[in-house]
Amino acid sequence: MKTVLITGATDGIGLETVKMLGKEGHNVILHGRNNSKLENIKSALEAQFPGSKFDTVQADLASFDDVRKLAFAVKAKNKHLDVLINNAGVFTMDNPVTHAGLDARFMVNTIAPYMLTLGLIDVMDAQSRVINVSSAAQAPVNWSALRGEIQLSDGAAYAQSKLAITMWTMNLGSKYKNNGPKMVSVNPKSLLGSKMVKSAYGIAGGDLKLGAKIFMDAAFSDRFADVAGDYFDNDHNTFAAPHSFANEPSHIKMLITELDAIIAAH
Repeated sequence: MKTVLITGATDGIGLETVKMLGKEGHNVILHGRNNSKLENIKSALEAQFPGSKFDTVQADLASFDDVRKLAFAVKAKNKHLDVLINNAGVFTMDNPVTHAGLDARFMVNTIAPYMLTLGLIDVMDAQSRVINVSSAAQAPVNWSALRGEIQLSDGAAYAQSKLAITMWTMNLGSKYKNNGPKMVSVNPKSLLGSKMVKSAYGIAGGDLKLGAKIFMDAAFSDRFADVAGDYFDNDHNTFAAPHSFANEPSHIKMLITELDAIIAAH
């Protein structure tokens, strides 16, 4: 039985992954924004998968305080974390500006998972794995937009935030490859039938199980045993190079500097 934390676990690929984990008898920590929804899903899962243990943690990933409390709550109950799946993500929003004045797409898709990963690093070891959800949609990061100084369209903010999570995965994956968790960013498959895809593109989308299956592989299979910040593209079922912007070391260094400064300021 492995202990797995998955963010954005109350619908979409996250919930499909939770069900697969439940079927295999793991100890699953579900994160969501809505407490009552979390508790309802937990009850249903416990009835369906009595061999698994389910716990819940509530947090708004657009809030720095909530992200810190989330890491603290998980560590208070778990001495060791085997797998962290940073799955929560946003694409389109009525108001994409957080209380701190940042773009919520960058906050939820890039900054919060970076904070959470670093906040949980001391309960993970070289056998642990971190899976970050990337996308085939990737675009060069506008540093002013990351800092909340200019507004981007939904598509631009999403693509930039997904390249940014891919880039910090490369950085931390390399940094911790010998004594910390194995890290990988994954495009679970383009246009799967999540709530996000339906609202963004107005289409039904593909089978969510395809995304959940690759998360399970990334979490447990030998194929992902030696990753060190790699990017996996499930559209082509292979490890791949991310957008060329990520290949420039100065860009990755700048991203880490910006992320650390943003977190320190809040």
